[in-house]
This record gives sequence, C-alpha cells and structure tokens, in this order.
Amino acid sequence: MRSALKVLWKGYDGLGGPCVCGTGYYIKRVSLCESSISEAGDAMKLRQCFGPSNEFIKSLRQINKPDHMFIQRNNAQPNETQLLASCAYEDGTKWGKEAIVEDYFTGFHLHGKGWISVYCNPKRPQFLGSGTTNLDEFLVQGTRWSSGLVDVAISKFSTLIYGPFKTPTFLHSMCYAELTLFPIFYFLSLWGFATIPQLCLLNGIPLYPQVLDTYFIVFSFIFLSSHSKHLYEVLAMGSTFQQWVNEQRIWMMKSVTSHLYGSVDAFMKKLGMREASFFPTNKVNDVEQLKRYNWGVFDFQTSLLFLAPMVALVILNMASFAVGIARGIFVGELDKMFIQLFVPFYVIVMNYPIIE
Repeated sequence: MRSALKVLWKGYDGLGGPCVCGTGYYIKRVSLCESSISEAGDAMKLRQCFGPSNEFIKSLRQINKPDHMFIQRNNAQPNETQLLASCAYEDGTKWGKEAIVEDYFTGFHLHGKGWISVYCNPKRPQFLGSGTTNLDEFLVQGTRWSSGLVDVAISKFSTLIYGPFKTPTFLHSMCYAELTLFPIFYFLSLWGFATIPQLCLLNGIPLYPQVLDTYFIVFSFIFLSSHSKHLYEVLAMGSTFQQWVNEQRIWMMKSVTSHLYGSVDAFMKKLGMREASFFPTNKVNDVEQLKRYNWGVFDFQTSLLFLAPMVALVILNMASFAVGIARGIFVGELDKMFIQLFVPFYVIVMNYPIIE
C-alpha cells in the first residue's frame, strides 16, 4: 500500500485527484448521494440503493439542509442506529453486486461527474486502521482486488474506452486504466521471467546478449535503473533496505498468485463460467501472527493454491541455476548465459523465505 498511498496518489493529484482508496478519506455527502437520489425516485429503488432504513433515506433527501440533518441524527431511534450498524444491513441491496472494487468505481464515477479530489498526507496520520498480517489473508485480499480491477478493464466501463470521455484529462484516464490493467501486466511478465529464461537455460538456448556484447549494457541499465528507482522511493520515505527487499518479495508472490487467479476469475465471470462473489478479509489481529509480522517473518500457513505455484517456480529456478553453473564450468558458456544465470539467482535470493 505504500506505493499507492504515497507515490501513485501524489502523482494523480495534479491530474484531477487520486482515486478513492478503501478508507482513510473525507468525501462530501452531496457528491456521493445526490445523483443516486435524483435518479432513484420511488421508495423501492431507494431501498435497493441505500438499504431498508427509512430514517437514513429521509436524511439523504435533506443533504442540502445541514441543520435539519443534525436534528434528524440526534433524534434517531436506537433501533434504527443498530439497524444501520448491523453487518447484514446491505442484504437485499445492490451493494457488492455491481463491483467488487467499489472504491475504484466510486472515485471513477465522481471524477466523471466533474468532482475533483485532493491528495492530503500530513505527517501525523489522520486515520488508524488494521490490515492483514498473514500471507494467506493478504493473497486472498489481493486476488479479490485483482479480480475486481480486471472486471472493470474488460467491461463496457473500461477506462481505455469510457474513461477519456469522463475523466478531467486524458492522462487521468490513463492512470485509471493502469490501475485496472496492472494485474494482467504483472502476472504475464512475472510468469514469463520466472519460466522462459530458466527453461531455455536448462536446454542451453541463449536468450540475452553476451557479456561483451554492446546490448548487454542496455539490459543491465534497465534492470539497475528500475530497481534503483524503487529503492530510492522506499529510502526517501523513511523506510529501510529490508523494507525494499520485502516489497520485492511480496510483488513477486502476488504477481504469480493473486494477480493470476484474480485475472482468470474476472475472465471466467465475463464468459459466464463463474458468478461474482465477495469474500471479506479477516483483519482480526492474532497475537502470534502480529509478532511474526513485526519481526518480518513470513507465515506460509496458506492454501495450497497459493503455495504450489511459488514453490514450483522456486524449484525450477534452483534447478536451472544449478544446471547453468555446471554448464558454465564444464562447457564454458558463462559469458553467453550470464544474464540467464543471473535471473534465477535473483529469484532464489529474493524468495529465500520460501526455501527456508
């Protein structure tokens, strides 16, 4: 979340404002509710949009009368308050059926209506909350987010088609498009880098320039510059080198699991092979899990669905690295296969917790 909250949203700020992101923001009541109330005239439609609370629906009709709103809230009956706060309040409504990533859709909808958001990140945190502290819940959450974002990318509301006509600027629509497409880009690229060079290395097929080749510098520069940029961002925001390593590890793990499964899930729903579903993430803090999280220890008590791809790829990279070393020593192909040898080595180092 560091990259989104402290890097991406700051970049969005000059283009129309950041997207609504889960929680931790202030939003005008009139911007969120006014259009829905005007579009949904009868009581049944309002109940489908805002739930069964009559008092809540009455209050929404008074959004331009703050004094009246204050009186209504103070005089609200305790039973009505309990109804609004209950976990089952959204049952029978449209909530959760139109989109899994409701925060993304809310931000996109409001920007399309002409509202502008402002990035505000004071030194003193304005919101405190809890997040996932174990790998299983983290990957489940990532899968749900990826599925919801890819849902948008392949729908009629794709920001590549629909966005340029709705958002304040073309660049702003491209920012929204990147958010919906990055799960696909990440899982395709990471699965490619984790398998293709390694399989070619096992079979002695060179893919990259030799060390003495001029183009070797190009590949080296791309790798070093991208990682240096990420490292600079992490260190400039007060984090440590270990934080950078952990972010690299999490990025790899999510790309080969959450982004893959989320993207596949979205395409299956699009083809009618699967119904949309919403599984909330468990954010209850377990003392032992919290200790391991604070120590930076990965908890691999996760589903086989997530663990199997990670372990399989690490084994493939270890095998290809061993074969590459042997080929370099006995056949003398170290110069020719140096980059292909470095790729599995880097994967092994970054994913050492899986081996451990």
